[in-house]
Amino acid sequence: MTIDGPTRPHPTSDRLDEAVILSGSIGKGHDSVAEACRAAFDGAGLPAEVLDCMAMLGGRGSRAGAAVFRRLISVPAVYDGIHFSHLRNGTVVPGMFERASLRQVLPSLRKRMASAGPRPLVVSVFPTGVSAAARLKAEHPGVAAVTVCTDACAHRLWVADGTDLYVVRSSLAAMTVRRYAPAAPVAVVPPPVRAPFYDARPMRDARQALGVPEDATCVLLMAGGWGLGPLAESARALAGAGFWVLAVAGLNRALHDRLRAVAAAEPRVLPFGMTDRVPELMAAADGVVTSAGQTCNEARVVGRWLVVLDVVPGHGRENTLHELELGAALSCSPDPASVVAAVRVMADERPELPSWPVHSSADWEKSFFGALAGAGIDPYAGRSDLGPDRLGSRAMRAFPLLAGLPAAHRPAGDRDPLRRGPGVPAGRGDRRCPLGGAEPVAVPIPTCARRTPR
Repeated sequence: MTIDGPTRPHPTSDRLDEAVILSGSIGKGHDSVAEACRAAFDGAGLPAEVLDCMAMLGGRGSRAGAAVFRRLISVPAVYDGIHFSHLRNGTVVPGMFERASLRQVLPSLRKRMASAGPRPLVVSVFPTGVSAAARLKAEHPGVAAVTVCTDACAHRLWVADGTDLYVVRSSLAAMTVRRYAPAAPVAVVPPPVRAPFYDARPMRDARQALGVPEDATCVLLMAGGWGLGPLAESARALAGAGFWVLAVAGLNRALHDRLRAVAAAEPRVLPFGMTDRVPELMAAADGVVTSAGQTCNEARVVGRWLVVLDVVPGHGRENTLHELELGAALSCSPDPASVVAAVRVMADERPELPSWPVHSSADWEKSFFGALAGAGIDPYAGRSDLGPDRLGSRAMRAFPLLAGLPAAHRPAGDRDPLRRGPGVPAGRGDRRCPLGGAEPVAVPIPTCARRTPR
């Protein structure tokens, strides 16, 4: 955990009234992140609610937004052009997107917050919510506005003036936030992952429940809530190559029907639609074949290698590169032959798995709440029955002492918290700067590793 940048004097340094989490129902990854945050606040005794920014666009607007996005990602050259030429460069185009969404989202958010107390916390885990939260804060200074960036690199819509804290997953992500706001307060915290993935059952038990042979090589095959790519054809090809396949269609009903047709002819394929059994399915699998996104974080928590399908252009390509940098991952095109070849390599090599930086949802909560406390937003303030012991002494030391202090006033050895996190001894946990610089940076991935348990 590291934090850098100036903190603003904030009226929410005392008791917060509630937390409102702004998500977006594009796929299911943002909703999974939002639920992990909601559960953390609930555990702290802070009432929390998740709102869908897509729903705030209105029925017609929500359907049109989802349809446009799906159409764009189906034409990679177009989406790559928009992402890398406009969203990443901060041209007038993202400003147009921002103004259009604000016209719909902000009135709905104002209406919801009219009944809130004087000190609400608004957490955006979806880029459309970031500018709305910042605008609400400008109108009501008691609001605390926090952004949890779920992408490996922030683009222009992830950043809005007035945001109290940006929570990101790596030093690279922190620097991409500062591409648009050089003085932005940024904290590096492991990505949020829901508790069931930390508590996944042993592989043997999961396989017995699903009817998967103990000595089989089994993969979980999915590609977000939309089930992107030719997954039914890949499931058939993997089963034909001797692999057991747990295939999840998500919200894609047509894909679910095709998977059931494949399963009728191939008993090694077990089809699922939208299911809450993904932690169990990951526990049963040797590895996970998926698109880049929140599923990759969940797979790493369970301890599974990854084959990352290159099916999402733009930000998806940046997320894919980040997964490859973390290790125990191989990328491939979504055509069935490429998927089978990649799975064969990973199944044969059984790569060492980088250990996830926290061991439970409670440990992540300490990291997350420590970052908030360092920005003057303490979810435990005024809750004496919980208080500092829940945050842990390391978290309490790490953030309030360094956040916002000029470099000249920081303790020796900690002049730049993004170079080495407080409490991390030199030479442990340091990685070379992914931006290409020569200085080591604190990336929340320990150096220890383990092999996939069986």
